[in-house]
Amino acid sequence: MSLLRTLRRMARLMVGVPDYDDYVRHMAANHPERPVMDRKAFFRDRQEARYGGKNGGRCC
Repeated sequence: MSLLRTLRRMARLMVGVPDYDDYVRHMAANHPERPVMDRKAFFRDRQEARYGGKNGGRCC
């Protein structure tokens, strides 16, 4: 892995942006029978997991 790619990945993880390409590689290697989400669905799924979904995890 190149230094630039490593730094980019670290920066994304620090601000909470997961790496879609890593997700695709993981799914292909570990779960080939399961469908892979597209980028938009992946981003939405990760945002909901991080911030609690509806209403950003807040009650109101």
